[in-house]
Amino acid sequence: MTSSLETAVRSLEEQIVHHRRHLHRHPELSFQEHETSAYIQDVLRSLNIEHRSIANTGVVAHIGKGTRCVALRADIDALPIVEETGLSFASERPGVMHACGHDSHTAMLLGAAAVLKQQEAELGGVVKLLFQPGEEKSPGGASIMIREGALSDPVPEAIFGQHVNPDATVGTVEFADSVMMASADELYWTLKGFGAHAAQPHKGKDPIVAAAELIMHLQTLVTRQRNPLDAGVLSVTSIHGGSATNIIPDVVELKGTLRSFNEQWRWDTIERIREHSATLCALHGVECTLDVVVGYPPLINTPAIVQHARNVASDLGCVKQSGEFEAKMWAEDFAFYAQQIPAAFWMLGVRAPEQDFLPGLHNARFTPDERAFVIGASMMVATAQRWLQGA
Repeated sequence: MTSSLETAVRSLEEQIVHHRRHLHRHPELSFQEHETSAYIQDVLRSLNIEHRSIANTGVVAHIGKGTRCVALRADIDALPIVEETGLSFASERPGVMHACGHDSHTAMLLGAAAVLKQQEAELGGVVKLLFQPGEEKSPGGASIMIREGALSDPVPEAIFGQHVNPDATVGTVEFADSVMMASADELYWTLKGFGAHAAQPHKGKDPIVAAAELIMHLQTLVTRQRNPLDAGVLSVTSIHGGSATNIIPDVVELKGTLRSFNEQWRWDTIERIREHSATLCALHGVECTLDVVVGYPPLINTPAIVQHARNVASDLGCVKQSGEFEAKMWAEDFAFYAQQIPAAFWMLGVRAPEQDFLPGLHNARFTPDERAFVIGASMMVATAQRWLQGA
């Protein structure tokens, strides 16, 4: 079965690459993926696959019949990045690029859909395909898909997803048995002081000095109020205030991110950040407000579902190496699905074997090797097929 499956996928390699290049040429930002959604639906329609729109620009499709169900997910949005790859099919939309590989994810799932449709009579259940918008922007398209019923009627027994990995070579598939990625929350501080002449600082309330002290103090929440054995990151990544050398401004704005594998520490730390920010700024006579955009939870795989995917990888001839993925403080809204149903998310190597280095995710020169797409599509088909067949 495995060799015939790989043959079926390989026969569609040219079509998968075509899908990817079309999507790469026409990227769209989170929750604006109207052309992308239309393209996906056109392909599904040509394959006679039942589908519907969801979450505005998302698509849910069903292949097969029966009481059992398994889900496969791909994300479809791009990033606000000016492409520098020089590819013949580079982005035609200025300032927008598929720099995270979502064009590849979508193309591989479309290829998997074609193979699954060919083998529909032998599936033994329903394969639900989720083409999800807005992975790159909170609140995350996954949460909206779930709220609008993507995981109901029928309810999947398990869900599988994948992400391209520029740090691993083509032929490699890497797994994490449990915790894989972190939660991610956005933090926005506004510090309001009182402007004054820079030569007379005593007549004002300086939000810049308060911001500088606050940034340094916040690091103690990680270094001195977190168990060193628990991973956590608090990064202030933006500071804006002032316009001249001789003016103390009224307002300074900060931005940052909080990331963790530990949900309890996550919520406790948000409250500490809020409390400490207000208290420290008050010492300077500065008012501080903190807005928190709650993001994605940690991505935690289900060990038994991961083992199923590992078994599939070990049986696929196109997978040359099945390895371990070291958990990262990245974030991925597939985590919302994993909170609802058993889940496995893996990383697909896309660096050409002859390359020593490939620019990473969210890089303007990110160019995955298209030879990996057959492997990713085969993984999607085989995990779904074998789950429904109880293998």
